[in-house]
Amino acid sequence: MTIRVLICEDHELVRTAYITVFGAQPDMEVVGEAADGATALEASERLSPDVVVMDIHLPGPDGIEVTRRIARPGVARPPKVLVVTAFNTDEYVCEALRAGASGFLLKDSPVIELVNGIRTLARGESLLTPAVTRNLIGRFATRVRPARHWPSCHPGSARCCG
Repeated sequence: MTIRVLICEDHELVRTAYITVFGAQPDMEVVGEAADGATALEASERLSPDVVVMDIHLPGPDGIEVTRRIARPGVARPPKVLVVTAFNTDEYVCEALRAGASGFLLKDSPVIELVNGIRTLARGESLLTPAVTRNLIGRFATRVRPARHWPSCHPGSARCCG
């Protein structure tokens, strides 16, 4: 199966790099590109990509709003959206996921991580960059209280966790 990819990125150099890298993959076809939100909305509807690589900071409707519109309930065949941004903030992560993004990676991720991120989303799975996952786990762990006190671990016993 060839993964149809739409690139939505306002910086020409980054957009060109994505097109070059993703287009060189034997299982991917870059079907279009957009440098602003309005073009991204139109291209997504017209081209029916499998995965949209989305920057958050697009002129016009931003990447979050574009994601919300193309991944909303009721869309016949919504694409999977992989948000790729330079900004690792809880606000951006939460807003992207609420809008319907299936993945969130940082622009400083290794190229193979970006390529595999597209493949992961195309398989119907979700993905968060390790730095985001670490932050979310840390925040979750400090907010949740254990339901009960766990007994001390005794190596070799059935109750041992290690």
